[in-house]
Amino acid sequence: MRHKLISLIALLAFCSVADIQEAQAQLFGDEANNTLMPASGGMAGTSIAEPQDLTSAINGNPASLTQFQDTQFLFGVAWAEPTFHLTQSKQIPGLVDPFSAKSSGVGMLAGNIGVTQEFTLMERPATFGLGFVSTTGGNFDFRHVDQSKGTDTSAVIVNLPVTVGVDLTDRVSVGAGMSLGVAMFDPPFFGAMSIAYGLRGTVGANYKLTEQTTLGAYYQTEQAFKFNNIIVIDSLPPPFDGGHDLDMEMPQNIGFGLANRSFAGGRLLLAVDVLLKVWDEAEMYRGFYDDQWVIQLGAQYSTGRYRLRAGYAWAENPLDPTPDVVVGGFELPGDVPFVRYNQALVANTSQHRLAVGIGISDVVPGVDFDIMAGGMFRDSEQLGASTATSISSYWIGAGLTWRFGSNS
Repeated sequence: MRHKLISLIALLAFCSVADIQEAQAQLFGDEANNTLMPASGGMAGTSIAEPQDLTSAINGNPASLTQFQDTQFLFGVAWAEPTFHLTQSKQIPGLVDPFSAKSSGVGMLAGNIGVTQEFTLMERPATFGLGFVSTTGGNFDFRHVDQSKGTDTSAVIVNLPVTVGVDLTDRVSVGAGMSLGVAMFDPPFFGAMSIAYGLRGTVGANYKLTEQTTLGAYYQTEQAFKFNNIIVIDSLPPPFDGGHDLDMEMPQNIGFGLANRSFAGGRLLLAVDVLLKVWDEAEMYRGFYDDQWVIQLGAQYSTGRYRLRAGYAWAENPLDPTPDVVVGGFELPGDVPFVRYNQALVANTSQHRLAVGIGISDVVPGVDFDIMAGGMFRDSEQLGASTATSISSYWIGAGLTWRFGSNS
């Protein structure tokens, strides 16, 4: 019964983010954070101190939830379309022949849904948040190229976060949350799609430095998934031909943010986020990635019912120059050249991304509309002597927010 329930949740999650393919094109390493949210996405994901949509608070700094009054509900959707090329110039005996081709995977359709409810906790103002968040998704497919020997890998992770934020004073708010993640992973070459689930905790705090300036910070734990018997190598003799487990973890995230409204009579919001992603301690990814710094800059100008947004994000190239042969507890065959080939399948190396967006309040009474678009500049990477990649992408997204109560 438990297995059927987990499978049902995973199926619903998969359907909700239907056609998730090659999502790595707009991720930081292998995680989207808030780059695909309908309002924050227009500011390149900037959202730690003063998020402009409720799903960014639910998915990021839970202390920021207290900025959302009464009852609000958001439904958002985004599409990301990448272009990924892979070149293998030398044969890896028994595994891959030389080829150069574009992945045939299509784009990613990601859903982000959330609801917030204001209430009183121990006589202090508080806000509860519940969400459905597309954390990551990707598929690189080269099965149309015979020389790739069936190279194809895909992963989908969605999270169901439950969070609470509380105003301790007029200037200080804190928050905490827990999220259940459902992951579906199909490793390259060996095995088939498998399902796993894991928990992740988040704590955060905001401090209103002045009436115009807010500081924010949060910490997010690793999220561990164990895929049982996911890797099967029929060519090995017993007992090694049986199923092998694979461990995968999303990284710890440590974020700091600042938001300021000192200019243009408070109509101009300027924000900056700094994020550290601790890949070096995350199972599976630590074999391919180093720790990664991300800097996000966002601006929003309010005029009447309209919110004009723009943002820029710089993400450090996370690829480890000396990747491990053992990945997620499993030793890859083919020695270093094959390790480099597998590392290429997570080579989200572009450092520069731009985004713009528009928000319209009260498109009908009590309903706000947000739309955003962004792009990631083309980047090429040489991995070892015989493997090379290039990647670029664009994405668009939109969302509706319903406000109920005195602020509707």
